[in-house]
Order: sequence, then C-alpha cells, then structure tokens
Amino acid sequence: MTATLQTIRGCVLAPDPDHQRVSLLPDALLRIDDAGVIVSVEAASADCDVPNTWPGAVIVPGFVDVHLHFPQTRVIGSASGPLLPWLERSVFPEEQRFADDDYAATVADEFCDALIAQGTTCAAIYSSSHPGATERLFAALARRGLRAATGLTLMDRHGPAALVRSHTDALAASEGLLERWHGYDRGRLQLSMIPRFAISCTPELMQAAGTFAASHDLLIQSHISENLDEIAKTLELFPGQRDYLGVYEAHGCATASTILAHCIHLSDHEWSRFVSRDLAIAHCPDSNFFLGSGAMPLAAALDRGLRVGLGTDVGAGRTFSVRRVAAAAHDAALLHGAPVAPQALLWLATRGGARALGRPQLGCVAPGFEADLAVIDLPALGSSDMDTIIDALLFRHDAGPVRATLVRGRVL
Repeated sequence: MTATLQTIRGCVLAPDPDHQRVSLLPDALLRIDDAGVIVSVEAASADCDVPNTWPGAVIVPGFVDVHLHFPQTRVIGSASGPLLPWLERSVFPEEQRFADDDYAATVADEFCDALIAQGTTCAAIYSSSHPGATERLFAALARRGLRAATGLTLMDRHGPAALVRSHTDALAASEGLLERWHGYDRGRLQLSMIPRFAISCTPELMQAAGTFAASHDLLIQSHISENLDEIAKTLELFPGQRDYLGVYEAHGCATASTILAHCIHLSDHEWSRFVSRDLAIAHCPDSNFFLGSGAMPLAAALDRGLRVGLGTDVGAGRTFSVRRVAAAAHDAALLHGAPVAPQALLWLATRGGARALGRPQLGCVAPGFEADLAVIDLPALGSSDMDTIIDALLFRHDAGPVRATLVRGRVL
C-alpha cells in the first residue's frame, strides 16, 4: 500500500444508504480519520486551497463483488459447454492444481491484482476445497489490504477424488481458518461457509455447514437455480424436497446471512420464501449469458425488496470488472422487458453489494462510512450531468480505467 489519505477533493458519485439512487457532488471535500472512516463530506469552497486529488476522474465507493471463484482465475473464458459439462471439462481439472500451495499463492497474487485493477474493494470469494490454498488466499488478501469473505468450497460428492473432502475434515479445517482469519484487521476479512451447490454436498455436509455458520454468525454462500439440468439433478439427489430452495432450508443454509447466486429459474413460491427469509441474491448476468443459463429477472427481485448485489462470477464470468457486470445486468433486464435504471445499477454495484453481504459500513461516500473508494478516469464528455457520467462509467467498455483503489483511505 502506497499512501494513506486524510483529505480528498474531487467529483463524487454518492449512493444513498437506503434507496437505489445516487447523488452527484461536482466538487467535494472528503476528510478521513486515522481509522479510515469518513468524518465529513462537503462542497469545496470557492477559496479552498486543497488541489483536486485526481483531476479528470470521478470518485465512487469501492465496488463490491458478491460472487466469484478464486481457483477459476486462470480458466476465464473457457467455452466448454453449459454448467455441468463446463465444471467437468474446465473447472475441476484446474481446481485440482490448488493442492499445490505454491501454485495457489501465485494465483492468489494474480487474483488480488485483478480485483484492485478494477476498483473492487470487497468481495465474497469461493476458495478451493484445499485448506492450504485457502490459507494462501487469506494471506494475500490480508497483505494487499482488500476486504473479503471467503472459505473452503465444501464438496463431499460428485466431484474428482482430489477435490472432495468429508464434512468432518472440512469443519476441522474451517475451525483453524476461523481462529486465524475471521475478524482480521477490525473485520476486514471474514470466514464464510460455502457449500458449493446441492449436487456436490451430502445432507450431512450441508447440515454441518449450516450449523457451523449459525454458531459463529458467518456468511453462507452457495448457488441456486442456475441451470435446468442442475435443478433436475438436485431434486433427484434430495427426493424429499419440493424445490431447490427447500434443500437449503432443510439443512439450515437459508438464513438472513445467506447469499445465493443466479436465481434464474425460481418458482413463485421460492421467490416468496426468499422474501420471508431475507435471503440475499448474487446477480451474475455475464456468466449466465456465457454458459447459456438464462437471465434472472432483476427488476422482479428488486420490486420484492430483496437485497441484491452484482457478481462477476469469475471464471464463467469473463471479467473482474463489476462495472461490466452492471452493463450485462442492464442487458439482461431488457430481455425481461423490465429495464433497470443506470443509477440503480451503480447502486447495486456498490451499496447494494455491501448490504447483500451484511457490510453496513460500506458502499456510501458519507460521514460514518469507511473510506473504501474507486477512482475512475472520465473520457471527454459532451455534458457533466450525472446521468452522462454514470452512462460513461457503466456502458463505455473501452473508456475510463481505474486510476486508484482505496480501502480505509489507503491507496492499494
């Protein structure tokens, strides 16, 4: 980390804490305390002697990626089929390489570089099923200054022998990770319980994950209803359940601390239970397009008041850029005939993701929030109004690189 800033001046896009809207502060002065918390945000006075910190750039909260896979970093763009064949052909062979701790450490550095380069400050990350690789990932995240919730990807069936791990072994490894990393650096890093998806988990593993998460107040991450073949296989393996969500409910993995990715093919009854259980959603439109899985009805989820964040879903997702995922979310919403406003998409990429992950102190540029920020160069624009700026940030894929990424006021 190269610098810690306590005063920042510039053009700011500030998400509302509670509503899907954003305010433009054309020339704002931010002051940050020693703990990295914003203490004031005010308009710069006409005689302000603080120079613009990043001329030609706009400051937004750091992006929050609510769903991606660390051990798939090097297989981005592997077009080997829909979900289940893609796992067999591309993902499982690569994930087996993470038994090698040195390989895992190398990829962990690449992974952190990619997050920082795209302005992502906080992420919910699937590690591999290997404790050593997960340890290396935590160490890299700690060293590089990023925020994250991560843990072992739990699977004890329907995978290569080198990847499956019994629930007793997985829980023992998670105990060690909990002791060493959960709550690290004032909560910057957190352990998460991650049953990969129902197909790869026995009822015993699923129940153990739910119980462990409840005992330690941990985030639960998993997948649901991404692919029709996946749904059919899940119901075959859990014949006593009426639907996919029922599997997670029956094993203690459907709580207000659960975030489920994809949610493309949910029934109306499942949607209603998402609401009653306050489940969060990881919307991953780029990977859904790439694997031909379908398009989640984003507007319908938002209209129900559900907590939704955006996930790159690397490596089925083809980018580490949450901004590009916001553009894909725009396109997916159009397919449903229910557009979502660009302001709302930027809100989901920042504040929405923070709320989905239970990180209330993140996602806003306002007093009392931690100074996690992304600074993005603006192209030459015909107007300086807010909508023009947001459109440029989200929809001009070739314009506006990230100039700086900050966590608690520190430039990473």
